[in-house]
Amino acid sequence: MTLIVLVPDDYGVSALSSLDGVRAVRYEAGEPLPPEAADARVLVPKFLQGTNPADVYAKLPKLELVQLLSAGAERFIGSVPEGVLLSTCRGAHGGSTAEWAIGALLSIYRDFPAFDAARRERRWDFHRTDTLQDKRVLVVGAGDLGEQFRRRLEPFDATATLVGRTARDGVHGMDELPALLGEHDAVLVVVPLTDETTGMVDAAFLAAMPDGAILVNGARGPVVDTDALVAELTSGRLRAALDVTEPEPLPEDHPLWTAPGLFLTPHVAGSCTGSERRAYAVATSEIARFAAGEQPANLVKGDY
Repeated sequence: MTLIVLVPDDYGVSALSSLDGVRAVRYEAGEPLPPEAADARVLVPKFLQGTNPADVYAKLPKLELVQLLSAGAERFIGSVPEGVLLSTCRGAHGGSTAEWAIGALLSIYRDFPAFDAARRERRWDFHRTDTLQDKRVLVVGAGDLGEQFRRRLEPFDATATLVGRTARDGVHGMDELPALLGEHDAVLVVVPLTDETTGMVDAAFLAAMPDGAILVNGARGPVVDTDALVAELTSGRLRAALDVTEPEPLPEDHPLWTAPGLFLTPHVAGSCTGSERRAYAVATSEIARFAAGEQPANLVKGDY
């Protein structure tokens, strides 16, 4: 029996064409579903789609699996119909986000924004900068992204300390986090957004970081208490690099726009050349497992 998979773009149709017994059917978000939807057992939502396709579920009577193109699943957990599996695209975007985090740290330590501002003013602003070399970076989140970051950081002669939900070889447990914060020059947060991690980076978390330290958020905006971070940035005690914010996008009058010591990008860490290819490579592998009667490797259970 042919497995019908609804995909949101032509790239998905092409990527899944290599799987025997699988037929990918294109749909357009916000438009009527194609006739094949009546028999579709797998739905691939559009990457970073602004709204949850809850209205689509009722039109998919045979739906068994929602396969995401993103590693984050917070918009889908708890809303996917009962009995329907949910699988993430973990492993597709970790390298890109880790690359962004390295670039953000380099930009701050080497003062690239200040040099570029001086260039636009035609001002030769010669001055010494800091360096990423010898820095100690605490990585909160020891999944694919955390490991990808560590692999990229070490060639810069810097070190990464990983913290995960539970301790294991090479990874500290979350219960050790408070004591570790004060021992590191920067903290990279790459945890999934759950009830447990919402607001995790609060005033107490930030206060435990040493003067001059850098907070890097490559997770989700609500993981960080925005007001507490703005207070630390305004005082000049801490610096930060954010690819995600709360709220998002930022309103025009938000204090983060003018906060000192902030490197800010508009949720683009995973949006780069080849992202579709990497996402569908993982999605294709997950759908192949499902078609063979196996559970997807990135299956979401509970809060991840």
